[in-house]
Amino acid sequence: MHKVSFIGGGNMAAAIIGGLISSGTQPADIEVVEINADARAQLAARFGVVTHSDVSQARLHALIVLAVKPQSLPGVAATLASRLDGQLVVSIAAGVRVADLARWLGGHPRIVRAMPNTPALVQAGVAGLYASATLGQEARSQAEAVLRAVGGVVWLDDESQLDVVTAVSGSGPAYVFYFIESLEAAAVAQGLAPVTARQLALQTFFGAAKLALESREEPAVLRQRVTSKGGTTERGLSALEAAEVRLAIGQAVEAATRRSAELGDELGRLA
Repeated sequence: MHKVSFIGGGNMAAAIIGGLISSGTQPADIEVVEINADARAQLAARFGVVTHSDVSQARLHALIVLAVKPQSLPGVAATLASRLDGQLVVSIAAGVRVADLARWLGGHPRIVRAMPNTPALVQAGVAGLYASATLGQEARSQAEAVLRAVGGVVWLDDESQLDVVTAVSGSGPAYVFYFIESLEAAAVAQGLAPVTARQLALQTFFGAAKLALESREEPAVLRQRVTSKGGTTERGLSALEAAEVRLAIGQAVEAATRRSAELGDELGRLA
């Protein structure tokens, strides 16, 4: 792994830094620019990385990860623009499109846009990646290695598909937590103790996801294997179908996809 510069040292940056170090990157090969003094101190103490309070102090290694809030990116990019000299820039700022970032960076062409998700905090994330067709395979592999430090990656051929990635895997953990909340509440309503209800709900989700990940069978097949004719699962699934839960999930993803595209338009007008 090349030396890496992080601009922004929030939770996602910290997760990726931890993953990189666990994968063999030396702390001395990572620098972080973070304006918050407490966050800088925590990063230095936790990982032993080099920290700076301002971009002007950074060496700017061959690979730069932009991990600041999307609204802050135009200003950060303007500061970076004059100092770039062929570095690969990986942006994890949600909603900021490659063309807009390139414009803010003064026409810098070597950009990868990534959409990670919060399970990256426990190195179980998945990220969607996009780069223009002109970016070479070596640069793509370098960007991929950064995100693989905290989970899986998928490449998209069309940048607009990142709006769907945002709606599915970016927002998806919230849908899962919502379902866990609901399952837990239903268990309590049926008479189980809250601590028992939570343990059952959490372990059921974890186990089912692990089974689906490790199985060669489609989720639909796995579902059918749990569903005995005339049994409890069939009755429960019938209630979900009657409530049109599948339709509601589709509507949630559609609404989130649409909002992601809207945010991209809004962010593109910032500068």
